[in-house]
Amino acid sequence: MFQIFNFKSSVNFLRHAAPISIMSLILVIGSLVSLGTKGINWGLDFTGGTSVVLNFSQPANLTSLRDALDSKLDNAVVQNFGSSRDVVVRLQAPHGAKSDEQVKIVMAEAQKQDANVEQKSVEFVGPQVGQELAEQGGMAVLVALICILLYVAFRFEWRLSVGAVAALAHDVIVTLGLFSVLQLEFDLTVLAGVLTVVGYSLNDTIVVFDRIRENFLKMRKAEPKEVVNASITQTMSRTVITTGTTLITVIALFLKGGTMIHGFATALLMGIVVGTYSSIYVASFLAIRLGINREHMMPTQVEKEGADQPNIMP
Repeated sequence: MFQIFNFKSSVNFLRHAAPISIMSLILVIGSLVSLGTKGINWGLDFTGGTSVVLNFSQPANLTSLRDALDSKLDNAVVQNFGSSRDVVVRLQAPHGAKSDEQVKIVMAEAQKQDANVEQKSVEFVGPQVGQELAEQGGMAVLVALICILLYVAFRFEWRLSVGAVAALAHDVIVTLGLFSVLQLEFDLTVLAGVLTVVGYSLNDTIVVFDRIRENFLKMRKAEPKEVVNASITQTMSRTVITTGTTLITVIALFLKGGTMIHGFATALLMGIVVGTYSSIYVASFLAIRLGINREHMMPTQVEKEGADQPNIMP
């Protein structure tokens, strides 16, 4: 009889599961230590501050303007805004000074570069609004993880559900740890990147879990590790193609996307790399450690009413 897949020819991915899992544990612990000691370099979206949009008559020299503002204002962020002539200057909430004074300093330094510069808009985000954004952002990630836990538990099995959520938490913590260690600015675009990583990693994990469930029913005499290795091998081509094409786009954004989305691209780049291997060495390996087997994948038998009654012919 023709055999669709011979599990003996599969790649033994789980052979390296133990050392890679230890490495992942070290990364998570290191990230948590960094988050607890150094914290996160919150952007103006969360800390509050002033945003000034300027329009120059010619392409602006961002480096010169940034150096001039650094000597008078703390942590000023200077970026292009749509075109080379439009510039946005983000300033942290002043300590002992008024935001109007900050705006005057920005305009004075900008006019030294271009006498015809125009101030298009000024926006102020209060610290209270920033704190609410930080709380709501953290709640969004937490709710996403809880909903995923419930979905995977209902769709597959609770052991797989625990593995999936552990992998997602691993990806989020390690990504946040990178921003904490390097003290990269964390703003709303980075938060969007973290939520995107959650969805991307979950998609890859669900594909592997779906194949694991199918193979548990097909490969009845195989051990759980053999089933998982076969499932990962079967989905590896899909993972390589999907991850490869996504990384091409993300790397392009990271290198050429500009300062405005640099944090977003950094979060995606780190999350995709970590999320790809966590689907194998965190989610699947943890499910095996929790004792997943073929019996857990069997559909529930529903007894029909009257099934036990004898069939009496007239």
